[in-house]
Amino acid sequence: MNRKSLMKLWGMPLLFVVLLIGCSDEETGSDDGNTSGDNPYNISIMTTAHTPEPPTDDSPALQALEEYTNTDLDITFVPNSNYEERFNITLASGELPHILLAADKSPSFIGAVEDGAFWDLTDYVGEYENLSQMNDIVVNNSSIDGKIYGIYRARPLGRMAVTIRQDWLNNLNLETPETIDDFYNVLKAFSEDDPDGNGQDDTTGMIVSEYDGPWDIMQTWFGVPNKWGEDEEGNLQPHFMTDEYREALDFFKKLYDEELVNEDFAVMDSGKWHDAFIDGKAGVIVDVADAAARNRNKMVESDPSMEDAVDVFGAVEGPNGLFNLPTTGYSGLFAISKTAVKTEEELKKVLEFLDKLNTEEGQTLATNGVEGLHYEIEDGEYVMTTDQEKLYEFQDLNQLLMFIPEDRFLVEKQTELDMKEKEVIAANEDIAVANPAEPLISEVYSQRGQQLDNIIKDARIKYIVGQIDEQGLDEAETLWKTSGGDEYIEEINKLYEEIQ
Repeated sequence: MNRKSLMKLWGMPLLFVVLLIGCSDEETGSDDGNTSGDNPYNISIMTTAHTPEPPTDDSPALQALEEYTNTDLDITFVPNSNYEERFNITLASGELPHILLAADKSPSFIGAVEDGAFWDLTDYVGEYENLSQMNDIVVNNSSIDGKIYGIYRARPLGRMAVTIRQDWLNNLNLETPETIDDFYNVLKAFSEDDPDGNGQDDTTGMIVSEYDGPWDIMQTWFGVPNKWGEDEEGNLQPHFMTDEYREALDFFKKLYDEELVNEDFAVMDSGKWHDAFIDGKAGVIVDVADAAARNRNKMVESDPSMEDAVDVFGAVEGPNGLFNLPTTGYSGLFAISKTAVKTEEELKKVLEFLDKLNTEEGQTLATNGVEGLHYEIEDGEYVMTTDQEKLYEFQDLNQLLMFIPEDRFLVEKQTELDMKEKEVIAANEDIAVANPAEPLISEVYSQRGQQLDNIIKDARIKYIVGQIDEQGLDEAETLWKTSGGDEYIEEINKLYEEIQ
């Protein structure tokens, strides 16, 4: 069954689709043995689609990609909105493609790994030019109990950053902050010294919403571990049990008490979070690096003079050094099934294909399409087609890509701020704080994780706004321990010892 037929089946009952797919496989055979000579190797893949018309078999970009990788690809594109459901049904059917996109480390994927449904790739990836260059932190984050069961799809690891009003810095003769003290001084000046020069007391240093990511990012500057860190004896302990965590909370409370952050942060709709920055009422947003250009672009729409009004930086130096909170660094994993890929020889063919997708040519074909058809190079710059039909011929092929070790596809001309964002993201990787417990699969956390997390998050907010004091933080920590936290710590340390 080709992809065109499968696409028509999206509207049918899912159970019927699975049964029909199974029948089709029995009728046609999978031809897994085509590994000799120069004949194209047949590879079946299931991945997501983000457009209403993903590429079909007659896509020139897909055909060029098949020629480049010497493969015959059978790709099932599933709408992203119901991918998780389709993924679980596919797992239950037992009829798996060669390559299956797993949505991170979901319980169903972990269960299938434990049941032996997928190849352990730990000892193989080092044999391939690109796959061998996977980032150690991202490998750690995407692994299961320290083993690689899927090739991660890379996303910016050092994405967390600070967007700041450069024009306000200029107006007040201030430099971009480099330390915690500098950061505090800038927020104070942005709140109290009329940075926009309108003669009114109508600005706030920093805007925060009910989304608690900014506090996580900023506490890392103080040396707070990323969820878990080692104590003096080498045992793992939760981040909030460290002295650095209390120091960070004292700083946050100071910002709140001095009105350097919006008073209503705990209830502010995160969908309206950036509005105050765009509207010239706040000078700092602690979020992701790419928010800088997005915010600048919205400002320029209403006022072209705002072109150079925004800047971005990664982190400020705290009392213990320079640290940045990383993302997990990936979105989904390409797992290789043992039902479709039965031998080590076949496994290496599939890995060779995945490795080729990470080359410059592989990424360009899957992201940009075919030169002269889907894009042109004009005066040395990449110019994408505006023909919607041609766009559909290659869009969503990028859902096959892993971007390891880096992005190698073509991009349109970048502004100075766009390039600065990329520089910040790259620099952040050198100061990223890994979570040593990320690969560990905790039974306690799967059952009580949300409750445990909420205890600590609620206590942090209450401390910042003055509803509880140090004793209240101690009481929250005790509640966390008696609500399953002690068992969680014991389990994590046992699992951690097993992978050392």
